[in-house]
Amino acid sequence: MHMKSIVTGLLATTIAAASAAESHLDPDLPAYEPVSGVAGSLSSVGSDTLNNLMTLWSEGFKKAYPNVTISIEGKGSSTAPPALMEGTSQFGPMSRPMKAEEIDEFEEKFGYKPTEVKVAIDALAVFAHKDNPIKGLSLKQVDGIFSSTRKLGGDDVTEWGQLGMDAWKGRPISLYGRNSASGTYGFFQKHVLGKGDYKSTVKEQPGSSAVVQGVGGDLYALGYSGIGYKTSGVRTVPLSTDGGEFYDATYEHALTGDYPLARFLLVYVNKKPGEPLPKAALEFLTYVLSKEGQAIVEKDGYFPMPAELAEEVVGSLSK
Repeated sequence: MHMKSIVTGLLATTIAAASAAESHLDPDLPAYEPVSGVAGSLSSVGSDTLNNLMTLWSEGFKKAYPNVTISIEGKGSSTAPPALMEGTSQFGPMSRPMKAEEIDEFEEKFGYKPTEVKVAIDALAVFAHKDNPIKGLSLKQVDGIFSSTRKLGGDDVTEWGQLGMDAWKGRPISLYGRNSASGTYGFFQKHVLGKGDYKSTVKEQPGSSAVVQGVGGDLYALGYSGIGYKTSGVRTVPLSTDGGEFYDATYEHALTGDYPLARFLLVYVNKKPGEPLPKAALEFLTYVLSKEGQAIVEKDGYFPMPAELAEEVVGSLSK
């Protein structure tokens, strides 16, 4: 589902209510109520973007259920589907939707598709050093900066003078990005590079925090990562789809779809059709989509889910 479609009709009021407050937490999200009979061990393998969130959620969940053990590994979204298929994890966090071939492979083994659970909203941001004065970039320019194939039809951009920054004319743009195991790498490649190739000069990092750290230490750098990894050393660069108005990576712009790189953060599970998820896994995801779980989303720098959508997701897991 595209971000823009979230806000049609009845969810528009959620934005108005949330925008009025400093917190974007939907007041209609239910408080989490622990239940009896939850025990055992849970495992999560997948996205680095979601690694902090999964850790914080598991800490909150364990306060309610001290006897549950949860292990979390975050080496990239592409590690989630194999772990789910092999049964080595109950949760497959991903910062991109599963590819058709990943879904097909899963379905071939189990006879049904994996279940996608929307758990938070992210604005995939282009970061610049905090002292970089650039006002904004079009997606065509970003493609020209990061891609060797430039599928969006822009110019090859290698130095800051090409972006109208005369004081930095001749200064090369240093580039930071993720490695190919990352869902963020794949999402950026699809939605910004038009499925084109990255330049060989992009310094590939194993995690999102390393990208942001690199940009924060280099005045002439640009990099991309989920909004939750933003630090005081960097700023987000406002983006435009068509060279028109620039939109920054804010909650409102993510929900309305004006910010072009908004996305859902996802957790995939192996759920048999017509059967609820096993109790511990179901309760964990119910906690994630509760007021407490979504408060953690906001605390970690991402954007919380509207209550209407969270309720719909939880309802689909229990039947």
